[in-house]
Amino acid sequence: MKILWFIPTHGDGRYLGSTKGGRPVTFSYLKQIAQAVDHLGYYGALLPTGVSCEDSWVTASSLISVTERMKFLVAVRPGLISPSVAARMAATLDRLSNGRLLINVVTGGDPVELAGDGLHLPHDQRYKLTDEFLHVWREIMSGKISDFKGEHFQFVGSEIAFPPIQKPYPPLYIGGSSDAAINVTAQHIDVFLTWGEPPAQVAEKIEKVKQVAKKTGRTVRFGIRLHVIVRETEEEAWLAADRLISELTEGDIEAAQKVFSRFDSVGQKRMTALNKGNRNGLEISPNLWAGVGLVRGGAGTALVGSADVVAKRMREYEKLGIDTFILSGYPHLEEAYQVAELLFPKLDIKQENQQNDKQWLSPFGGIAAR
Repeated sequence: MKILWFIPTHGDGRYLGSTKGGRPVTFSYLKQIAQAVDHLGYYGALLPTGVSCEDSWVTASSLISVTERMKFLVAVRPGLISPSVAARMAATLDRLSNGRLLINVVTGGDPVELAGDGLHLPHDQRYKLTDEFLHVWREIMSGKISDFKGEHFQFVGSEIAFPPIQKPYPPLYIGGSSDAAINVTAQHIDVFLTWGEPPAQVAEKIEKVKQVAKKTGRTVRFGIRLHVIVRETEEEAWLAADRLISELTEGDIEAAQKVFSRFDSVGQKRMTALNKGNRNGLEISPNLWAGVGLVRGGAGTALVGSADVVAKRMREYEKLGIDTFILSGYPHLEEAYQVAELLFPKLDIKQENQQNDKQWLSPFGGIAAR
């Protein structure tokens, strides 16, 4: 099981949808989170993308020199950047980080934001563009010369001079729920990500991806993107969940849901259907809470409970075929420690690069007077 954390380049805080206890995005704060991720033994961290975020490539580049082991899951945006330029950027970051780059393929789900970036293609056409993008990107990242003519791209003699460290290229991740996303996955993607839906829905999606990928002769791995609220007791965890949305007004929720309604993302529509835009019935599956999605786009659910219970729920997803968990919690610095200290000991996670704390001679834990 691989556990990744999240770098909140759109801001952080103790409450959703409120400036109370809010924290601005500064390099100092992002560095603290990245170094915590690095030290605690997480596999890596996801950096979000979009108009409300600091640029993920610049941020990851600034953090590679202050970390040693963690990987950075960074977005490429087909339609907003050329595949050849994206390949050069990826190869460079992979080389400079000594092979610590993961690629998140993001087609975008908000037509208004995409129009602001000059992209006006409808949903399924964006995925056709993504298919062409990845065809070229994978070809030249693998050391080949690409001569490609498609509906959206035409390349003659495209190549990169300096190859990435990871072969044939850094692993490709994608999140999606639509048939178009699944078709792209079957052709190109290494790890298919789902947002945190009830296990039965996740199982159905995984099976669908497997069947489509089987036709292409490819094998796809699976991951899930979730928030997590883990405490020493169930009661503490649910109190923390209630506290997280305690500053939200009905107006806040209504305004956020209005924005989400314009999205053409199938995944976003599925998230919105889980919370129904109100505070009632937010536990949609045992310990799966949809409160985050009241005002946050994208991943809108959290696993809530004691470490034993949250680990149990994660193992239920693992049995479905999920081997990668991308987690987050508010505020992200403190919750990175909370998750690592409470949850990691309950799970069989991949920590081959974690530093051995036993080498340190400094005090460890609380020490009684002597």
